[in-house]
Amino acid sequence: MKKERIVTRNWGDRRKGKTDWARVDALTDEEIEAAIKDDPDWQEFENIDWSDAVLVIPAKKKAISIRLDEDVLDFFKREGDGYQRRINAVLRSYMEQTSKKRA
Repeated sequence: MKKERIVTRNWGDRRKGKTDWARVDALTDEEIEAAIKDDPDWQEFENIDWSDAVLVIPAKKKAISIRLDEDVLDFFKREGDGYQRRINAVLRSYMEQTSKKRA
């Protein structure tokens, strides 16, 4: 019997960004609000009512090995980072459409 190999990753194992989190943590609420008001990209979001916002936690992913035609994989990779997520979305769409037809 083949034993299943599970790969896990701790939160600290993620790639390090370039953000100076110590400087961000040191900002006061007033400084943060002033920075937001000065940001032109924030203007369109200024009056949004976030009181009904819902936290959506993504489904747990399972690492597998899958064989794809080389041209199919190249197609998704050409679109840049996130190609595995896009492949998953296509498979999910197929699954949901197939499930509707059977119901």
